[in-house]
Amino acid sequence: MKAGQVLVLLTAAALTGCQTMSDEPLRASAGLEPTKGNKVIGEVNFEQMGGKVRVTAQAIRLPGDREFGFHIHEVGDCSSGDGMSAKGHFNPYGKPHGAQGGEHHAGDMPNLKADAKGRARMTADLDVLTVTSGPASIIGRAVIVHADPDDYKTQPTGNAGARLACGVIKAN
Repeated sequence: MKAGQVLVLLTAAALTGCQTMSDEPLRASAGLEPTKGNKVIGEVNFEQMGGKVRVTAQAIRLPGDREFGFHIHEVGDCSSGDGMSAKGHFNPYGKPHGAQGGEHHAGDMPNLKADAKGRARMTADLDVLTVTSGPASIIGRAVIVHADPDDYKTQPTGNAGARLACGVIKAN
């Protein structure tokens, strides 16, 4: 085999490898840790699925039989005891707070619903967000579980109350 043929084969192999990598879904995750005085823990996973992001969340140690506001916040900082270091809802396009299906912040997600034992699971396909780069990227932001359900209308927070748990979103 001549040197030129080897180079062509190596280039083809490299391009095939790149193609395989680009077909892999992009993922990120956040471990939920309790804010001061709370006990909620959990895990949130994000997967880019074309133009949407699939969010899969699990949380435990929630008060039972209730709903809880669940948002992505601007800053990936959970260092304050109350979760306020994560700042406000992630809203790169200046939209009003609301529910999926209408105008909403990029960080607005469906409420978490806890069962009688205080366990919540949620899967949702969300628009506006991305796991990739750009203004709507969630990498380096925070996920917050709030004490009250989001009413999807009160501006700018949904009246979701105190912050029970916080986690920083990191690329996987």
